[in-house]
Amino acid sequence: MDAHRTVDAVWKLESSRIIAGLTRMVHDVGLAEELAQDALVAALERWPESGVPDNPGAWLMAIAKRRAIDHIRRAQRFEEKQEQLVRDQDTQEPEDDDVLRLMFMSCHPVLPTEARVALTLRLLGGLTTAEIARAFLTTEPVVSQRIAAAKQTLAAQHVPFEVPSELDARLNSVLEVVYLIFNEGYSATSGDDLMRPGLCLEARRLGWLLAAAAPRSAEVHGLVALMEIQASREKARTGPSGEPVQLHEQNRGRWDQLLIRRGFTAMLKAREIGGTPGPYVLQAAIAVCHAQARRAEDTDWVQIAALYQALVRLLPTPIVHLNRAVAVGMAHGPASGLELVDALTANRHLQDYHLLPGVRGDLLLKLGRLAEARVEFARAASLTKNVAEQAFLLRRAAAIPARTGPALVESTKDYLETLDAVTRRSYAQTLNRLCSRIGDIPLADLTKDQIEGVFEVSWGKAAARTWNRHRATIRSYLAWAGLDLEPDLPRRAEDTTTPEPLTREQIDEACSQAPLREQALWLLLHESGAAVTAVLALDVEDLDLDDRRATSGVSWRSATARLLPELLGDRTRGPLFLADRKPGPARLPDAADLCPTTGRSRLSYPRAERLFKLATGHTLHQLKPAKHP
Repeated sequence: MDAHRTVDAVWKLESSRIIAGLTRMVHDVGLAEELAQDALVAALERWPESGVPDNPGAWLMAIAKRRAIDHIRRAQRFEEKQEQLVRDQDTQEPEDDDVLRLMFMSCHPVLPTEARVALTLRLLGGLTTAEIARAFLTTEPVVSQRIAAAKQTLAAQHVPFEVPSELDARLNSVLEVVYLIFNEGYSATSGDDLMRPGLCLEARRLGWLLAAAAPRSAEVHGLVALMEIQASREKARTGPSGEPVQLHEQNRGRWDQLLIRRGFTAMLKAREIGGTPGPYVLQAAIAVCHAQARRAEDTDWVQIAALYQALVRLLPTPIVHLNRAVAVGMAHGPASGLELVDALTANRHLQDYHLLPGVRGDLLLKLGRLAEARVEFARAASLTKNVAEQAFLLRRAAAIPARTGPALVESTKDYLETLDAVTRRSYAQTLNRLCSRIGDIPLADLTKDQIEGVFEVSWGKAAARTWNRHRATIRSYLAWAGLDLEPDLPRRAEDTTTPEPLTREQIDEACSQAPLREQALWLLLHESGAAVTAVLALDVEDLDLDDRRATSGVSWRSATARLLPELLGDRTRGPLFLADRKPGPARLPDAADLCPTTGRSRLSYPRAERLFKLATGHTLHQLKPAKHP
């Protein structure tokens, strides 16, 4: 296991240099990454037995270059490639130059912005697709597709492996990527540790390379200053057990003064260049304010709040608004900060971001609203995927005495137990969202405004039928719980026009382009004529494949019968139609909705409906066969 951890650590630090060096040799970034991965596999196979070499990075590079030479020798243009290889080895170009070339190649204008960022994070930052997906609030398959498409485009367009003569066109994208790499290292989104210093070091190294390549760019020097000053706090950011230490509680004597001076030097260069300050220069100025304060209480929060106000005008992202709220709370009192934070609770991009309830909990605690602060810290802990941060937030919540009386989460669970299985699955979606957004507060603290806020964020733009379904669930629960609340959630007028059923030809055409699960679901709905909820509620053990029917009365014909055995595979129990992935620990469904073989949950109605709409533009109800007079 020690050797495996070492391989992983070395890969994070050395992968960009190895891939860059191989790209110079084979002139294909996709092939270069494959060869580098081959070297990684070789290390995983050999190091546990032979031990870790003295220079593991050089070992990986040597193995990768051998694989590259083998590939070149097999290529059709052997002599031309061999000559190129000799020239490359004779020139002995610095590895840093290769990394810089790879950086600008990854951010070439032929690629969409999202693809540039994802590819650079993958090749130069050593981040996994899961880490990149979290950074962009998207899914792993989406990131994988972006990276694969980007490599294909670079190869098809014959993008040169070089530093461009005019940097400005690609500089902003490169700066964005470098800062994302730094942030992933500075505040790791997942894992056991709060920080991953290797990523911070790699981002800083890339930043200094950029500063050398673009010495007259104030934003480049601003980014370098920002990263150096933030990195200076590394030793003070965690306690003896790896727990986070908040900025105002850090021992500033442990801040690295060398890195602070390097940051100040970069900031002075940015100011000498002049011009209107950009986002990175403004953020660096904020970092300078913190670094100049000998004690936390000496921090010039009024100046920091003013800088954030300027930053919001240039970069009005939800996270910048949240950071401004913190600064305002420190400069002008927690009530002022809380007012700004409360305005952000309706922002869809922050609804699952753990720092929003964390910041809100801090402000509530300062205002003496202890019960609310406790709920916010607990909710923040449930949203973060970083183990150290989660433990820290749970400790903060536990330090505040809990109020007695029934709480929201347990109450909704008790209510769901009173319902039949089909209704429970439908109502659980609404109530689980209510609990995740509000937190496990005492029922006595639940307000109309909180419920209305959940509806606005979660279903404000939903169709009338969806809105009304969630509205009915909430009204039913409130009546059961005996809560004298009547949130302002008016019923929406629904379109009563019945859409025409799809023809079999339309269904077959849709199925020809669909995955197996969707084909089986759509054909089963069409051939059975059963309700969507009834079909999605089917379990494997309820099916009689020979008789083509289920114990619930749902039956099907030959087209569905051909697909079901392949869909089931070796599964003998659990839901018939499964979700795309395993549920997260914070959103575990009932045992009846989990597959014991795969660990995946039952496919939900909203997800099934969305996939069908994306594929056909129609609703699942239109799969019912037409009624003939």
